[in-house]
Amino acid sequence: MNTETEPAAEQRHAPSEDANFIVNIIAAAGDHDGPALRRQLANLDPADIADVIEHVPLETARTIAKMVGRYLPPEFLAELSWERREEILPELPNDYVGRALGQLDTDDAAAVAADIDEKQLGRVLAAADEDTRLAVEEALSFEEETAGRLMQREYVAAPEGDSVGDVIDRMREDSAELPDEFFEIYVVDALMRPIGAVRVSSLLRARRETPLIDIMRSPLILIRQEMDQEEVAQTFQKYHMASAPVVDGAGRIKGMVTVDDIVDVISEESEEDLLKLAGVSEAAQTDSVFKSVRARAPWLLVNLGTAIIASWVISNFEGSINQLIALAVLMPIVASMGGNAGTQALAVAVRAIASRDLTEGNAPRYILREAMTAVSNGAIFAVVLAVVVSIWFQMPLLALAMALAILINFACAGLAGILVPLTLRRFGADPAVSSSVFVTFVTDIVGFLAFLGLATLILLS
Repeated sequence: MNTETEPAAEQRHAPSEDANFIVNIIAAAGDHDGPALRRQLANLDPADIADVIEHVPLETARTIAKMVGRYLPPEFLAELSWERREEILPELPNDYVGRALGQLDTDDAAAVAADIDEKQLGRVLAAADEDTRLAVEEALSFEEETAGRLMQREYVAAPEGDSVGDVIDRMREDSAELPDEFFEIYVVDALMRPIGAVRVSSLLRARRETPLIDIMRSPLILIRQEMDQEEVAQTFQKYHMASAPVVDGAGRIKGMVTVDDIVDVISEESEEDLLKLAGVSEAAQTDSVFKSVRARAPWLLVNLGTAIIASWVISNFEGSINQLIALAVLMPIVASMGGNAGTQALAVAVRAIASRDLTEGNAPRYILREAMTAVSNGAIFAVVLAVVVSIWFQMPLLALAMALAILINFACAGLAGILVPLTLRRFGADPAVSSSVFVTFVTDIVGFLAFLGLATLILLS
């Protein structure tokens, strides 16, 4: 029996996590030492090269692009964030970028081309081959964040009369024309309209003489070129798809979308919705302080306005607060608890709207559920806080006012959390952007008004 243990696999770390590596890159760029930059970047994966360029200062990134950009693998361009890509593309030679577009998958080539300045793009496409130029121009004719931009124009299709052997032989003969990665062969009719799909795994298991139509799956989920990428992602999630054909208005196949692109879309959309919910925009590593301030200040200004209104409500009960200091001690609890309840309902609502689970048809059910949930939670915490206040201040009537205020504020918080985003959507606004400001406004106003008003009525009238 062999008792020797296998050596543990070495854990791989990104070069950007190595402070010394980044320092050496910055130093070589500062010295304009092209050979040193080439040596340090030579054996890195394209994704790691992009990661390094993301983490160094902008001037260093531009120097790298200018001095050694033409020696880097084209795939690194597709891995860069659009902000950094937009900043370094002017430093790259036009002929290199033109060749790079031809070597990338057409969906990645379109993404890179979209970030090129219009004047430079003309020179880049002039340096590219005709097929690349036509593919990029076609992709850019579609709106951003649509399937037309997202799709890969390389795909594998076969006539409906072919057999398994016919398809395998043709793929071997034209292997240079195949996409780098594909999961299905699309079966098309005489007008190039997809009528089914055969998984590669099914193709390999079948006998050569088997007709494709016997092993294809149908009906097929088709993606329209103008479909929003978020809707495409939701279709992939709903039907558990690895790829899908993209068709034009006449139903003819024009390309395909694969799951690796959908993963990127889901990540981007989720991050965007999360940031919008907080009232901020994406803050890239390269963003300036001024850009970050400009993106966030408007919502802070709205928050300031709602806070002033809430303070005005409190000022109307100044006499009550002076007579009973306990009101000043307890009123933040009411507003805070209501705010958290509203935020919970809001998070559920925005997620349901984004995933299209919440529609006009089922909105009453969602509203009722959130209202009942809020009232139930309000009743629980009304009892808890009534006990706490009774023990703390030895004032049963104050405990009653606290309990009623909590119950009222929770009910309003639950309704605001669901109704505010629905109302904003009805008026064409993005519910993820400004809902939190209005929900907080409602819970603060209702919380202060309910607690101070009830306390004044019950204890001081």
